[in-house]
Amino acid sequence: MKLYFECNSGISGDMTVAALLDLGADREQLEQGLRSLHLPGYHLHIGRASKCGVDACDFDVHLEDGAHEHSCAHEHPHDHSHPHDHDHPHDHSHPHEPGHSHEHSRSHAHRGMPEIREIIGHSGISEGAKRLALQIFEALALAESKAHNLPVDEVHFHEVGAVDSIVDIVGTAICIDSLKPESVRFSPLSEGVGSVRCQHGVIPVPVSAVVNLAADRGIPMKITDISGEMVTPTGAAIAGVLADGWGAPENWQIKKIGIGAGKKDFPHANILRVFAYEDARMGGADVTSKPEAQIGGVDTVCQLEANIDDQTGESLAYAMDKLFEAGALDCWFTPIIMKKSRPAVTLGVICRKEDKERIAGVMLAHTSTIGIRVTQMERFVCSREPMKVMTRWGEALAKRSVYGDQIRVTAEFESAKAIADSQGRPIQQVMEEIVRVAVEG
Repeated sequence: MKLYFECNSGISGDMTVAALLDLGADREQLEQGLRSLHLPGYHLHIGRASKCGVDACDFDVHLEDGAHEHSCAHEHPHDHSHPHDHDHPHDHSHPHEPGHSHEHSRSHAHRGMPEIREIIGHSGISEGAKRLALQIFEALALAESKAHNLPVDEVHFHEVGAVDSIVDIVGTAICIDSLKPESVRFSPLSEGVGSVRCQHGVIPVPVSAVVNLAADRGIPMKITDISGEMVTPTGAAIAGVLADGWGAPENWQIKKIGIGAGKKDFPHANILRVFAYEDARMGGADVTSKPEAQIGGVDTVCQLEANIDDQTGESLAYAMDKLFEAGALDCWFTPIIMKKSRPAVTLGVICRKEDKERIAGVMLAHTSTIGIRVTQMERFVCSREPMKVMTRWGEALAKRSVYGDQIRVTAEFESAKAIADSQGRPIQQVMEEIVRVAVEG
C-alpha cells in the first residue's frame, strides 16, 4: 500500500491524525501509545464533522484547563472556537494515566528537545514510531531554531513542546507505523495569505518555521488567495519528513480514502484527504499490481542535460550544489569532446517532473549554457526507511531499502565518517558495524 496526501487545504497535525484514523489506522494502538507518554491534563475528542457537506474524521486535543500552551496562535490555525457539528457526537478518550494530577499547562510550556527525547524514549510506542516522531521533532526543532536564531537544544519549545503538538506528532508516527505504507507522496502544500498574531506580535503567513521547513526539506508550496494560515509548522514538518516524493502519482488505483477535518471554515471544504493506492499497470485494460507481486515502485522523472565548454571547474561545482539545494535527485558531469576538439562536460540532472522548470532555471542561472535537453522517463525505485542505530561508539544512521523480496541495509556515509574521525577507526570497520547492528535490530 502507498499513500498520497492531498493538501489543497494545507496540513496540520490534528488533520493528519484524523485522516490516518479515517483511513484505517488502529485507534486502540493510537490511544495506548499516547497513554504511555504519561502527559497529564488533556483528553481527546475523536468524532465526525461536516465540512462543506463532506463527512470527515475530527481529531482534537482538548486541554483540560481550557488554555493552549502555544505562545503563538499559528500552531493550530484550524480554530478551536469553531463549534463541532453536533449531528456527529464525539467520543471522549482520556489518554492520561488516571493517577496523574492535571497540572496547569504552563508548567509544561517550555519543553526542549532533551525533554521531548526523554518523553518519547520512555514511552511504550514501537521503535519505528519513536524514530519517526523524533525525526519530525528534529526537523521542526531546526526550523524553530533558525526562526529564533538559537542552537537547537537551547530553543524553549513552547510551540513544539506543547501537549497538543506532542500528541499530534507522536499520534501521526503511531498511525503511520500502524498502516506501514510502502511509500508516501504529498501534493504541494496550499497556503493562505495575510498574517497571524502570536505573543511576540503579528507575523506574516507563511510563518517563519514553515518557510524554514520548506527551504530545508524542499517542500513545494502553492500560495492561494485564502485569508489566513493553512499550513502549520507541525504539518509542514510531518510532510517534509514523510514525503518520498511530491505530486500525484501518474497511474494509480485508489483503494481507500481517509478524510481529516480542519477546524476553520473556508469557502472550500477544509479537509485533508489521504489516499491509499496501488500502482496501475497500463496496457489494454488497466491491471493493478498486487502488493505481493510488486518488485518495486515505478515513478516518472525527467533528465535534463546541457553541454558546457566555457566554465571553470569551481563554478561548475557551485552550480551542482545549487541544483541539489533546488531539489535535484541526482547530478553529474561527464567529460566530452565538442566541436573544434574542445574538452567539455555534459551536465546531467535527474529531477521530479513537477520540478523540471525550477531545475532548468537553476541550470540557466548558474551555468553558461543557453539550451537544455529534457527527457521524461520511468524509473524503478526501492522503498526506503531511514534508521537510527546504537553502535558501541554511539548513535549512527543507516538506511533500509526494499525492492520486491530484496532487502539491503547500508550505513549512511557521513554518519560513519563522523564516528571514524572521532574514534580513530577505519571507515570500513565503522560501516560494517553500523550495518551489523541495523540488521540484528
